[in-house]
Amino acid sequence: MKTAVVTGSSSGIGAATARQLAAAGYHVFLAARRADRIEALAEEIGGTAVATDVTSAESVAGLAEAVGPRLDVLVNNAGGAFGSAPVAQADAEQWRRMYEVNVIGLMQVTKALLPALIASGAGTILNVGSTAGRIAYEGGAGYTAAKHGTQVVTETLRLELWDQPVRVMEIAPGMVRTDEFALVRFDGDEERAAAVYAGVAEPLVAEDIADIITFMVTRPAHVNLDEVVVRPRAQAAQHKVHRNPR
Repeated sequence: MKTAVVTGSSSGIGAATARQLAAAGYHVFLAARRADRIEALAEEIGGTAVATDVTSAESVAGLAEAVGPRLDVLVNNAGGAFGSAPVAQADAEQWRRMYEVNVIGLMQVTKALLPALIASGAGTILNVGSTAGRIAYEGGAGYTAAKHGTQVVTETLRLELWDQPVRVMEIAPGMVRTDEFALVRFDGDEERAAAVYAGVAEPLVAEDIADIITFMVTRPAHVNLDEVVVRPRAQAAQHKVHRNPR
């Protein structure tokens, strides 16, 4: 049976991806900090829960040990946005947290699992980026900087692994409504979180992204979908979103 690791799999895109990869025949290692959630999901899909903090090298080493010597797919999904202050009022600690999880964490997990991916003979690394990694917007400098980092690390990996049997891909979603992303960004402010999606009849949902991720990693081994940018139909660009009047 093929194996996959999905980081940040306790909710949202990560949990949906774990479910769809399991349905596609993978044994999924669920890596996230909230052990209770991934243990419940592992029982549901027949996977393996490994409590993991991607920002901790020691924790990531434990994940690599649990996975073992061979791995087919790594989905680097762990990430997050914290705060929306302009640069003039930026919180340095929030910026550090975003860089740690979106860039350093991605590097540490990839580094630890790369030998197992190479050993599979046809490994795949898929990094979950964002349209924020491609365009700037007011109040988003910390997050856009981190997600630009995700994109550039992905491009660099593809160059560095050009002679290895490992594909390197990125999916860059636009507006995706999940249970937690906006709530976390606005520090639990439900009104501000809801306003992000106000009037948008059909934003993307986690299952949409998971469906595309599963398609990407299940292409033949010689097919590398370098990057897939996906937005809801209502979002023509970062600043141009169709909203129905109330």
